[in-house]
Amino acid sequence: MEAVNLLSSNRYTEKQIGYLFISVLVNSNSELIRLINNAIKNDLASRNPTFMGLALHCIASVGSREMAEAFAGEIPKVLVAGDTMDSVKQSAALCLLRLYRTSPDLVPMGDWTSRVVHLLNDQHLGVVTAATSLITTLAQKNPEEFKTSVSLAVSRLSRIVTSASTDLQDYTYYFVPAPWLSVKLLRLLQCYPPPDPAVRGRLTECLETILNKAQEPPKSKKVQHSNAKNAVLFEAISLIIHHDSEPNLLVRACNQLGQFLQHRETNLRYLALESMCTLASSEFSHEAVKTHIETVINALKTERDVSVRQRAVDLLYAMCDRSNAPQIVAEMLSYLETADYSIREEIVLKVAILAEKYAVDYTWYVDTILNLIRIAGDYVSEEVWYRVIQIVINRDDVQGYAAKTVFEALQAPACHENLVKVGGYILGEFGNLIAGDPRSSPLIQFHLLHSKFHLCSVPTRALLLSTYIKFVNLFPEVKPTIQDVLRSDSQLRNADVELQQRAVEYLRLSTVASTDILATVLEEMPPFPERESSILAKLKKKKGPGTVTDLEDTKRDRSVDVNGGPEPAPASTSAVSTPSPSADLLGLGAAPTAPAGPPPSSGGSGLLVDVFSDSASVVAPLAPGSEDNFARFVCKNNGVLFENQLLQIGLKSEFRQNLGRMFIFYGNKTSTQFLNFTPTLICSDDLQPNLNLQTKPVDPTVEGGAQVQQVVNIECVSDFTEAPVLNIQFRYGGTFQNVSVQLPITLNKFFQPTEMASQDFFQRWKQLSNPQQEVQNIFKAKHPMDTEVTKAKIIGFGSALLEEVDPNPANFVGAGIIHTKTTQIGCLLRLEPNLQAQMYRLTLRTSKEAVSQRLCELLSAQF
Repeated sequence: MEAVNLLSSNRYTEKQIGYLFISVLVNSNSELIRLINNAIKNDLASRNPTFMGLALHCIASVGSREMAEAFAGEIPKVLVAGDTMDSVKQSAALCLLRLYRTSPDLVPMGDWTSRVVHLLNDQHLGVVTAATSLITTLAQKNPEEFKTSVSLAVSRLSRIVTSASTDLQDYTYYFVPAPWLSVKLLRLLQCYPPPDPAVRGRLTECLETILNKAQEPPKSKKVQHSNAKNAVLFEAISLIIHHDSEPNLLVRACNQLGQFLQHRETNLRYLALESMCTLASSEFSHEAVKTHIETVINALKTERDVSVRQRAVDLLYAMCDRSNAPQIVAEMLSYLETADYSIREEIVLKVAILAEKYAVDYTWYVDTILNLIRIAGDYVSEEVWYRVIQIVINRDDVQGYAAKTVFEALQAPACHENLVKVGGYILGEFGNLIAGDPRSSPLIQFHLLHSKFHLCSVPTRALLLSTYIKFVNLFPEVKPTIQDVLRSDSQLRNADVELQQRAVEYLRLSTVASTDILATVLEEMPPFPERESSILAKLKKKKGPGTVTDLEDTKRDRSVDVNGGPEPAPASTSAVSTPSPSADLLGLGAAPTAPAGPPPSSGGSGLLVDVFSDSASVVAPLAPGSEDNFARFVCKNNGVLFENQLLQIGLKSEFRQNLGRMFIFYGNKTSTQFLNFTPTLICSDDLQPNLNLQTKPVDPTVEGGAQVQQVVNIECVSDFTEAPVLNIQFRYGGTFQNVSVQLPITLNKFFQPTEMASQDFFQRWKQLSNPQQEVQNIFKAKHPMDTEVTKAKIIGFGSALLEEVDPNPANFVGAGIIHTKTTQIGCLLRLEPNLQAQMYRLTLRTSKEAVSQRLCELLSAQF
């Protein structure tokens, strides 16, 4: 209270102490906030610049929503008033920026916006600096309203860059004229595309001058001088990269950055590498970036700082093309042996992508990936080895070489498990191509793989068992040996159900099936359909959006890929399959039906796990117990719709007239992420014309313990009886999961309750007396007959509960209107409980028979 009293003092020192105290210690919920706001209002109206400055500082320091509500309309007036002093304008601009950042919806855009832009012409550079910060933030959200700032920013920048530093005495920092303002203006220009030709010429001149000044000998040896100069230079290069339209400037920027690659200052080396990554994606400067390849490779080998080494890897990846791919991949592989553990997985992904993208000779690709597994096997994710298999299967010319190479690689005494997986798969498919050589006869191939069997994890052993049954088909002479292995106790009585099932089924298959059937069931995998590379999808996910990896799209236009970045779509499940208890291992099940509608787009769902997918197009039958859950939602809108040990589905919905919105929450109850998470809403042919559903896609990866939300917008076009089905498909720990539940969107959700007097109700009741308008149901009570619960259910059902209408007070009467896009359907209901017999009689009358019937079914199930 003392501090609030000090605010009304006319002495600066007292007022300052009051404001300082409030800025630091008063929270926005304080009951004194109104007194404080009054004092601030008085100071803003006082026109005393010192008092106005203190008031603005206080608003910006607290920056609460209440402050924004009170002053967001006042501050723009102070900012653009002609008689406001410069120091107050500065404070007002920064105060408005603070309020906009915390409560953008409360800062009104109005006639003041065009006047704020003209502050860029202000005489006082402090005002210009503060105004530029404000305009940049506003322009990012409302570019159209502030596009006039481009020409003003260019002319202001031009005056700073070309002036002698004596003209800007107070704003020259270590011989660099107004560096902060220059950086802010360059950043503002990055909110817009290249300006029109007249302004562009002047801007190009400015940027050339900045690049020229960077070449001049330094005017001071102090670090502050080089920091200020380089800050302006890097922001100018960012603008050149953003516009990506001036070849001369892009090449000059690249050469300038090239000089920094060997600078003794670590931060400069880092920034140079980072900016060059972006330059590498421009068609104008890609070749110029490539000239620095030796310097970058050298940085990779000698650089002490791990973050700079990581940027060097990023740059090598970005500058790679058909001409230098073998050299860059070799350097990355050699660096991988000593690389920091934190970046190994990323390097592995990048090597895998480059080897595939620029492979002209596929034997080189196979060698590279096997080398990769040898050097950094623990960091080779499933996507990478799936990818090798897919490419080998799709290319006949490399299959024999791949079989020979993996056979040789498996000879090593210690093999990484990923190599065993690749070896098992490729020899199972193409071992016959090298079986003619006595050194790799079928028996030798089998013994080589089986010697690794006991060292492998369960999923790999499962894959090897599939390889063995493939061998039975390819090489009849090894059939007895393999049957002995399958027959052994360690297989037939294995504690792991997946291994036991495979051993039992494969043994039976090899014994019972004729040669023709065996050959059909165990035929070669068909080629995989092409799709976006999942390794690329994984790298994008790892690095986040807007990073180096997104440049792939730009580069793809420049150099046509030999491989086109293929990716498999779900293939029919063959005997070689990732272990999945639910999978039909031999593909003997019924053929899947085609999916309704287009397939889900491959974002994160492009992961290579799909190579061995269990026909994802099949929609699962409704989950057990889902019908009971569905019935519970007829009279309520929020709650848990479905739950098992992996997944929980919650709902929150609201309906008004014929429209509704539903929030579906998917919770991952495990600690392992769900991959290819694809929820799909399915409406039957009868339902589709009557109900419009619009959904937004959800992220295809749901982290362990996380919850994702999906919004469904609903429009009831006409009355309907069925409910849509929600089908969720995802992979959990290599196993395909497929869950279907009915979504509780029922006709009664579009009820609007209607209050009626007794006489109106009975008059309307008589009007609806046609036999087809009334539906009646007499049924046994399934739940205790509690009056309050019954009332709550009728209200939850959507109709109004009419009191004192029925002559018998024990009966319940309701009325409402069903709203659809095409019509409105009035509805009256009467529920008569018989406590002695524990029975109900429910009567519904509406103007449409089908509606009466549906509402009667839904409501009867509630009691």
